[in-house]
Amino acid sequence: MTELPARRLLLVHAHPDDESINNGATMARYAAEGAHVTLVTCTLGERGEVIPPELRHLAGPALGAHRRGELAEAARALGVTDVRLLGGAGRYGDSGMMGIADNDDPGCFWQADPDEAAGHLAEVILEVRPQVLVTYDDDGGYGHPDHIQAHRVAMRAVDLAADRGHRIEKVYWNRVPRSVAEAAFARLQDELPALPFDKGAAVDDVPGVVDDERITTAVDGTAHAAAKAAAMRAHATQIEVAEPYFALSNELAQPLFTTEYYELVRGRGQRGETDLFAGVEAAS
Repeated sequence: MTELPARRLLLVHAHPDDESINNGATMARYAAEGAHVTLVTCTLGERGEVIPPELRHLAGPALGAHRRGELAEAARALGVTDVRLLGGAGRYGDSGMMGIADNDDPGCFWQADPDEAAGHLAEVILEVRPQVLVTYDDDGGYGHPDHIQAHRVAMRAVDLAADRGHRIEKVYWNRVPRSVAEAAFARLQDELPALPFDKGAAVDDVPGVVDDERITTAVDGTAHAAAKAAAMRAHATQIEVAEPYFALSNELAQPLFTTEYYELVRGRGQRGETDLFAGVEAAS
């Protein structure tokens, strides 16, 4: 295998589009700075709600195949070349929203054996040897079963990889500080009449909003705002973008953040970090 760059970042997400919404600016920044950025997506989002009328005929495997293409286009916009599907394309199906019959499908990610799925992810970790991993908190940010399962699988894989010889130095969860979200939503209300959306979302509709003291790290991706917006537009089945805002299938506008926030949950660090690799040891 070709020698990898000194800094290596792994992100674990549930569906195509989650990476661009949560971490697009971060991914673009580190890719531009020469870090090796690996994205592992756990499902193809086959049960996602499609926004454009001309694409609403897509469902199930056809939608998954289309969203795989959207994911590839988004990765290109971010400058990310290492994109994996957990266990291979189609290994784990989209589980749908929490509390519906789709959650019981034996082929969906929610029903997967977490240890088995974590084993697939551990193989990626052992290959790429990232120092930093980013994923969701134990509620998946907003309670979606695939996000919760992605959290479980990612955290388990960190332990499995450590048992096999590679210790990830820092693990972060995606976050948004409440003060930042509230300020952004105040601006949104003022600007809403000029936007192609009827209503704004609420602060607590944004995944990962927490009290400010939980935030340890803020990654300024302002220089890569255009890349993040382009990546989000690539997910046309799922996202409508009107910078600096966007909406999902619920048509509720919310802010498009270009500074992205994190909580360090494993590893050594301190509040006020501006770099996910702060304090990381030399490449190993």
